[in-house]
Amino acid sequence: MDSRAAQLISELEMSPHPEGGYFAELFRSPRAVDPLDGRGRRSALTGIWFLMLAGQRSAWHVVDSDEIWLHFEGADVRLWTFDAATGALAAEILGPLAGGKRGSAPQRIVPAGLWQAAEPLGDFSLTGACVGPGFDFADFRMLADEPVARAALERTDRDLLRLL
Repeated sequence: MDSRAAQLISELEMSPHPEGGYFAELFRSPRAVDPLDGRGRRSALTGIWFLMLAGQRSAWHVVDSDEIWLHFEGADVRLWTFDAATGALAAEILGPLAGGKRGSAPQRIVPAGLWQAAEPLGDFSLTGACVGPGFDFADFRMLADEPVARAALERTDRDLLRLL
């Protein structure tokens, strides 16, 4: 493990995340909101640190709230999104603006209900995610457990099932 990654995992008190990598909750708003979509009240906003090592990934999953990914340190991240209803598949690079890399941005948005997966493009990547209405595991599903969405991704790009 990269020594800087090990230092970050320790300093930020990160634990393994169910989708892969390591995380620590950074913020959970004490204010509650009603998402107006049948879910119960949720924190208005949540935020986490998220770190992936080379070879790790954020496995395909969906969150029922909007999510903003932020890049803080380390290698770029390839962030995949998939709309199971339309078959639309996209990839964006999450990383610093420095260095003249075309198409890289330090912030990316994943709208509620889109499947997403991510993979670091180097030794490690420290990112963060803000979710609003706030993250609740009741609003989180893994693609491996959703046969209809999994079949839709397989029809679109079978190779991306490696991110399960």
